[in-house]
Amino acid sequence: MPIRHRERHRTERIGWLRAAVLGANDGIISTASLVLGVAAAHATHGHVLVAGVAGLVAGAMSMAAGEYVSVHSQADTEQAELERERTELKEDDKGEHEELMKIYVGRGLDPALAKQVAAQLMAHDALGAHARDELGISETLSARPIQAAWASACSFAVGAAMPLLVAALAPEARLIPLVSGTSLACLALLGGVAARVGGAPVTVGAMRVTFWGALAMGLTAGVGALFGTVA
Repeated sequence: MPIRHRERHRTERIGWLRAAVLGANDGIISTASLVLGVAAAHATHGHVLVAGVAGLVAGAMSMAAGEYVSVHSQADTEQAELERERTELKEDDKGEHEELMKIYVGRGLDPALAKQVAAQLMAHDALGAHARDELGISETLSARPIQAAWASACSFAVGAAMPLLVAALAPEARLIPLVSGTSLACLALLGGVAARVGGAPVTVGAMRVTFWGALAMGLTAGVGALFGTVA
């Protein structure tokens, strides 16, 4: 009995991993920055928490809507291209054979072999062959709007909950250093985990996310302190 071998590749995670990492990263950075900005403006502890909760809810909905709209636009484009390819297959089957053959020749196959491969693949699944090899559309990398929106919203809420929880538990006098420190630590962890899952260098991923998070929080806190002083 033959053994079926199924390899799992990191590209299978691209759809949800990108949205989840983006959502969690944005949740931590935006909520922590918002909390720090309001706190630096000398707002009360209650006002800081209200701003943080509002930022969590608004950010999660914004991430979901933004991901759904953008990824759905990609899906619409893919479907339009597939429909166009389907029409071309009906109207000029011979020309589509030659087009696919030239693609394989360009990749290094002998013309005779390329012609044979194109004929066999088109006999099996003509649209699938052209979608994959001409348009670059595959099942693994195809756009999934609902998956992206759900992953972004949930991961944003989880990421935003961390600085908000610290702000709720921290003494008012130590709120800024505690939120800043824990947020940067979580960003470093997130960057490292995302890099590990995606097969990239862990240290580089952690440093990259931490740097931009620190910059965002520093600028927002500076603006809050400036306007708080002016007020």
